[in-house]
Amino acid sequence: MKTNYKVAIALFAGTAIGAAVVQGLHAQAKPPVYVVSEITVTNVDAYAKEYAPLAQAAIKKTGGKLVAVSQKPTSLEGAPQNSRVTINVYDSLEQAQASRNSAEYKAARVIGDKYATFRAFVVEGLPQ
Repeated sequence: MKTNYKVAIALFAGTAIGAAVVQGLHAQAKPPVYVVSEITVTNVDAYAKEYAPLAQAAIKKTGGKLVAVSQKPTSLEGAPQNSRVTINVYDSLEQAQASRNSAEYKAARVIGDKYATFRAFVVEGLPQ
């Protein structure tokens, strides 16, 4: 009978320790970062054909994921802007910066700068 108690206590203790470890790992996870870009396009056709596919491929290759794009965002406050908005998500600020500094993205931007002006910033996500 004492053996059954020991097994039950060991099983309970193991479960409690395992749950604490999992909780600790989740607490250590860094929240994602979002790169928000406002883009004023001067030549829509050339932008869509020459720049967008290259930029999207470079972003994807470096771990970014396009989560939102709007060609005509709706303004909730302030004057509406005549620009596109894109939102890409990355695992970390360092990953987002490395993506922007990659050779592929820089080559795409040489083309993109002919057809648009860009404004981009990072927004840190919240822990989930």
